[in-house]
Amino acid sequence: MLYHVYILTCADGTLYTGITNDPESRVAAHNSGKGAKYTSGRTPVALAYQELHESKSAALRREIEVKKMTRAEKLQLIAHGGGTIVQRAVVQCATCGRDCHVELTQLYGDDHYVCDTCLISR
Repeated sequence: MLYHVYILTCADGTLYTGITNDPESRVAAHNSGKGAKYTSGRTPVALAYQELHESKSAALRREIEVKKMTRAEKLQLIAHGGGTIVQRAVVQCATCGRDCHVELTQLYGDDHYVCDTCLISR
């Protein structure tokens, strides 16, 4: 099962980071006041960024990394996608075998992921 690490922009301008396996339902839960105590008084919230991970444990590790980032670093992460939702996955490259961050547009076939380095060398 894939898990999403996501960043929400709250109505008061603050950012909230979490994980889920169903982003649409999770955002709806946040907006209904049932998502997290932090967001319940800061609705409406909007999904600003998300990335995919192959396991819950990988997503939890990444969530911790993102939560340790400064606001400026989180905004830079969001901006990397041009202000739109960016979906990235941490997966094993089918060519070189390394664990890599890849954009979903770089997926080849159902389970064949190619990292930036290998993609450029094609």
